[in-house]
Amino acid sequence: MTIYQSPYRPVFLPRQSLWSFVFHGPHHPSLPAFVEAPTGRTLTRSELSSLTLQVAYGLRHVLSAGERAKRGDTVMIFSPNSLAWPIVLLGIIANGSRATLANSAYTSAELQHQYTDSGARVIFIHPTLVGVALDMFKRIGISETEARKRLVLMDLSVKSQDGILGLQDLLGRGQASSVEPFDGHLADETALLCYSSGTTGKPKGVETTHYNLTSLLSILEPVKAVESGKDIMLATLPYYHIYGVVKLLLYEVAFGVSTVIMPRFHPEDFCRAIERYGVTVSFIVPPIVLALVHHPAVLKYNMKTLVYISSGAAPLGADVVTACRKRLASVGASISIGQGYGLTETSPVTHIVPRAVANERIGTVGLLLPNLEARLVIAEREDGEALEDATEGKPGELWVRGPTVMKGYLNNPAATLNAITPSGWFKTGDIGIIDKDGYCAIVDRKKELIKYKLESVLLQHPEIVDAAVIGIEDPSQATELPRAYVVHKHGSDAPASFPQDVQKWIETRVAKHKYLHGGVILVGSVPKSAAGKILRRQLRDLAKAESNAKTKL
Repeated sequence: MTIYQSPYRPVFLPRQSLWSFVFHGPHHPSLPAFVEAPTGRTLTRSELSSLTLQVAYGLRHVLSAGERAKRGDTVMIFSPNSLAWPIVLLGIIANGSRATLANSAYTSAELQHQYTDSGARVIFIHPTLVGVALDMFKRIGISETEARKRLVLMDLSVKSQDGILGLQDLLGRGQASSVEPFDGHLADETALLCYSSGTTGKPKGVETTHYNLTSLLSILEPVKAVESGKDIMLATLPYYHIYGVVKLLLYEVAFGVSTVIMPRFHPEDFCRAIERYGVTVSFIVPPIVLALVHHPAVLKYNMKTLVYISSGAAPLGADVVTACRKRLASVGASISIGQGYGLTETSPVTHIVPRAVANERIGTVGLLLPNLEARLVIAEREDGEALEDATEGKPGELWVRGPTVMKGYLNNPAATLNAITPSGWFKTGDIGIIDKDGYCAIVDRKKELIKYKLESVLLQHPEIVDAAVIGIEDPSQATELPRAYVVHKHGSDAPASFPQDVQKWIETRVAKHKYLHGGVILVGSVPKSAAGKILRRQLRDLAKAESNAKTKL
């Protein structure tokens, strides 16, 4: 048995309310906590604290009697990023309720699953999404009059409209005199219910506790990824994803870092915000790194204040990192680019490349965080525990154990049992290698044939701006063949011979079993989630449709 320990010293892990933890620091009340990028509107820490307690009061006393939320009840947020997000989220937490965060791109059918599965009582909703929610309520047999009572418009400038309360109606009506306590064993109560995307079946609700989150924030402190009073963070990742809500909202409040909120990512807006607000740091995903390599906005705005970005949620190839640093250096920005790793089920971060050595450890996801353990497993026993670990320098499935591992999947004990062993190890499903210095590299998914490194190789092609690779079934060989979907820098004006040219080009750079025998397909864009993960299922559906069309011919 080989169990890896963090090179960092263990840190003290408090058992208390998440709200109390993030507001406990010595940071000055007048320090700007959040700034809305489009408008410049700012919330100080004292304003944020007061407004969250007003939301907590409103949840208990202002909502209609049937929708009022108490400790343990679930409240949904269904909105793109805005200045209202930290107010509402931390208000729900102060109230002792659980927040379930819904993807703002959901259809009514997708929203229905999360709403019903989570048992949400009320939805804080962006005004533009009301129609989606009303359709969802209609699908489950709730009248429109009743449905409107279950909604609160999540916009700081909006009051009640058409029978729906506005956030402004909850504010100024009173303030909770104290937050709900979660000391001792009470810290094991659920605070967040994010839904994992999953590769099969419906998304599963991940129960993340107060203790999970205060532990995660505590073990991030020694890494010093940001510095209070010095760094300005740009938040463009969606807050409904655990990466966004923890690393770009809770983390910043806890450590006193001013954060500029963008409603969504757009290269022009991203670069403009860096210039306007003197942004120094941003936690992002690989598609944003690609945008910085190719988009002309990088040349249009002053990017010199940006000194550090950290990428997560999906693999980032070393060649893309090098290209991004070179592009930004051309406009006078000297930047370090690091990576991190984690999952919704681990709250989310387990590994980070230290900021000081980011440019020296390109291609790895970094060191294991304090208070966590890891192992690389190559064989399991029938009871789900590990039978054999990988030897040093060899790959194995990464298992993680520690205080940040989720409580379990909501309403799904079978899935929980399958994911977490009796001795507490969470099986990530990712294949990793850990070097002699403790740095981890993620090299594959356990059940995927095609390695992401093939995508990284494709992105080295001077005319490819994005790429994704899937396996397509070849019945004649009883195996999968690699197929690439690529975006040409000139879009539809790409030469007709380009797919064949790419197939020949890559054969000079990879082993034979990675040749693109499944073909190369030109696409306008690679489908990705807001968190930057390639939506391979959509590409597999596309491949299946193409195959069916050929069969009919």
